Amino acid sequence: MQNPSYHVVEDAVNNNGGSGSAAEAHVMPAGMLCVPMITPGEYKQRRKTLMQGMKKNAIALLASAPSVARSRDVEYPYRQDSDFHYLTGFDEPEAMAVFAPGRKEGEFILFCRKFDETKAVWTGKHAGLEGAKEQFAAGEAFPIEDFAATLPTLLDGKRVVNYPVGVNTELDRQVMAAVNALRGKIRTGAKPPEEFTALDRVLHEMRLLKSRDEIALMRKAVEVSIHAHKRAMAVCRPGMFEYQIEAELSHECMRHGLRHAAYPSIVAGGRNACVLHYTENADLLRDGDLLLIDAGAECGSYAADITRTFPVNGRYSESQRLLYELVLDAQLAAIEKIRPGNAWIEPHDAAVRVLVRGLVKLGLLQGRVRKLIKDEAYKPFFMHRTGHWIGMDVHDVGDYKVDEKWRKLEPGMVLTVEPGLYVPPTCMEADPKWRGMGIRIEDDVLVTPKGCEVLSAALPKTVAEIEAFMEAGR
Repeated sequence: MQNPSYHVVEDAVNNNGGSGSAAEAHVMPAGMLCVPMITPGEYKQRRKTLMQGMKKNAIALLASAPSVARSRDVEYPYRQDSDFHYLTGFDEPEAMAVFAPGRKEGEFILFCRKFDETKAVWTGKHAGLEGAKEQFAAGEAFPIEDFAATLPTLLDGKRVVNYPVGVNTELDRQVMAAVNALRGKIRTGAKPPEEFTALDRVLHEMRLLKSRDEIALMRKAVEVSIHAHKRAMAVCRPGMFEYQIEAELSHECMRHGLRHAAYPSIVAGGRNACVLHYTENADLLRDGDLLLIDAGAECGSYAADITRTFPVNGRYSESQRLLYELVLDAQLAAIEKIRPGNAWIEPHDAAVRVLVRGLVKLGLLQGRVRKLIKDEAYKPFFMHRTGHWIGMDVHDVGDYKVDEKWRKLEPGMVLTVEPGLYVPPTCMEADPKWRGMGIRIEDDVLVTPKGCEVLSAALPKTVAEIEAFMEAGR
């Protein structure tokens, strides 16, 4: 097996702020900015696999993600639609990819922006029509303005049109306009399509099983995320604000060559950790509270997703330790169930069994464990699944059930394992010592031929490891 392909991002800033060689750069250790990449050959193979999975006499259409305005004439940083990137590697807005199996002039057609020298001066490089063919291996490339007019010709004689029906209003309109144009020409021999279906079934099954190069990108995203989480643990002090910890996370990710987070970071101190998707990150961190950080970097459009919960002052109280170690035991039990052939739900079921037994022991639940599980009596404290697929999207694509049965795990799948316990301050039936505590522990796990690999294992996780790490950083 060949090694993954890498792109080296050179750090060309020295102490004086001028240009310098890699040897002169002091900010990062040598090789730290070596980022894996997907090869053109893999993109080509993906398109081939997609077209082989399409029905006979079919065509597929896929639109790029639009630019999104943040305010007036300011846009959010652009992020390509995951499906579009997966098949093309083309990361520009205003583009349409067409996949036409057997088409002599080229099976992959890309409609995109023409190269504009003035635009390049203002907003930077873009591929243009020649770049679409030379850099992204499109068989043919046309201006995006020509797509609507060309579409009837592309659809004529095709029985099936594969595209994300109902997702993109403008694409829906263009497809229906093209079909109606063909219907008006039936007497001249035109043959409009008869069937319209989404690409999801074939494309998302492809994305579920990660290739060697995809795993390399995810490893890099996880590696950098671990640096960020460690930085947060090392600098955390009572009296800081959540957003200051968020700033440390962002700084560390960028310092290691990854500019974008995979999702808005959750930096939740104290009772804020009982809000599952808390992102305000605005409160003061108080002595004696826990801090839950759910944060991950993105590398080449592939995500990491890691959570740790640690004491703001570096030492768990007795009640914090008891609840934390229960969540950790549940997570370890879940990870033990990750191996080929096991059902997707088995890690979750294992975590629930451990959590319920522990909640009974701690007095947060009363009754027989089996009945409490059957009645889902644990849900006020643990209301989400133990994990999800992860890849180009943080909550990645891929069915969890096949033919109404839980999917079997296979090598190349990557999932999170993230049990948690949340005792909101309003939970009057709980002993006051538990109230306002939210704990989640999350790792990214690769299914391997013989079991699994915890990609984020290098990040401290036990009480002893976290306390020792935080003590060393003070």
